[in-house]
Amino acid sequence: MRKQLITLMSAAMLAAAGLSGTAFAAPPATDQPAEASDHGFSPEDRAAFLDARVAALKVGLKLTVAQEKSWPAFETALREVAKARADRRADMHEKWDDIHEHHNVIEGLRLRSQGLTARGVELGKLADAAKPLFDSLDDAQKHRFAVLLFHVLKPHGHGHWAMHTKH
Repeated sequence: MRKQLITLMSAAMLAAAGLSGTAFAAPPATDQPAEASDHGFSPEDRAAFLDARVAALKVGLKLTVAQEKSWPAFETALREVAKARADRRADMHEKWDDIHEHHNVIEGLRLRSQGLTARGVELGKLADAAKPLFDSLDDAQKHRFAVLLFHVLKPHGHGHWAMHTKH
């Protein structure tokens, strides 16, 4: 029991760090390369952090055998959202330099609007995939689901401790 608690706490701490990426905040208006403005996280780092957050969510829920049957569809949807977010983020970094260079506020607003619209569609698909799992959870699991899912979906850099450390 103690080993499970330590594992859960470690996973939750990693999840709480909120090490996910997003394309919803405009990239910083600097001349730094994307890697420098991205806290030095590689795609492999992001994949490892996502794996840890997904594992923390699953461990934290303490699913029953019956509930486990709904997990794969939810996890697939969650990973698809993360991949789409990473793709949008890379696209925004690519387009942002041109928008910033030409002081094109309108195009910046359009790009942000497109990202938010896409994010809304993805969250709707995630909600659809999560519903069977969520409906099978007891009240305590539903509470943990809400808290842990927030940390999986939390945008990168919002209160992130790594912003204040040297790499």
